[in-house]
Amino acid sequence: MKNNEEGMQFIAHLGHYFRDVHLSWVGPVYPILRLVHPNFIAPLLQASAAVAPKEMTLYGFLKPWLGDGLLVSAGEKWSHHRCLLTPAFHFDILKPYVKIFNQSVNIMHAKWQRLTTKGTAHLDMFEHISLMTLNSLQKCIFSVDSNCQESNSEYIAAILELSSLIVKRHRQPFLYVDFLYYLTADGRRFHKACDLVHNFTDAVIRERRSTLNTQGADEFLKAKAKTKTLDFIDVLLLAKDEHGKGLSDEDIRAEADTFMFGGHDTTASALSWILYNLAKHPEYQERCRQEVRELLRDREPEEIEW
Repeated sequence: MKNNEEGMQFIAHLGHYFRDVHLSWVGPVYPILRLVHPNFIAPLLQASAAVAPKEMTLYGFLKPWLGDGLLVSAGEKWSHHRCLLTPAFHFDILKPYVKIFNQSVNIMHAKWQRLTTKGTAHLDMFEHISLMTLNSLQKCIFSVDSNCQESNSEYIAAILELSSLIVKRHRQPFLYVDFLYYLTADGRRFHKACDLVHNFTDAVIRERRSTLNTQGADEFLKAKAKTKTLDFIDVLLLAKDEHGKGLSDEDIRAEADTFMFGGHDTTASALSWILYNLAKHPEYQERCRQEVRELLRDREPEEIEW
């Protein structure tokens, strides 16, 4: 099974041939059970975290980067963090982000228009959309704009490198042992990229916590209300449990790094797959276009706000 388009086509073929469930192996020791039919997928998605434990081989590779964030943690810590993070997904918090998404997409569209006028007929959608989702998330999580769609960003490059190195390691079972992996060139690159990402996140948290301590929570929120945007770091810094206990800087870093990774990659994959399928089925593409036009008819400004 290759890590390219041919490999994807092979997996799609397996899904047509084994329509319910099938098992594949990485080497002789690492089984992957792939669920295909909704009747098999639904019970797993509906199961509680207690009866659907996390597979820690791949997640273990992520831990040096993502710490004990929601993706990797389990049990009481997962439940506690899940409760504290819930306010970050209230629609009052999310609504102003739509404007940020629109801005990021407009930058991507302008770049595509420039490329097509120069005669480019084919684009790697996933690469472009990944930069767009990273651009959006960096603004929503940190209130930082690296302009990564138009120019190189060391931080964004490090996230992309970490994602790539983890996938590569997952396909090399003899490097599953940490001691061996960190002796390799890839292991050293992984360690260096982790440090760069952590230093960026730590610097934002330190600066924001200093502001919060100086202003106090009420003044801090008033200042944020003027900009109409409370970012993810703000919500985590203000989060308190029923005993008035908040998250440590290390916990905040873990959650911010987790959402930068999990948010950009899954969203970019889903959007690329949607665009691929719309291109394959132009009649549905046209129905979507008509629905959007209907929604935006006689609207000022002419963009989706929510």
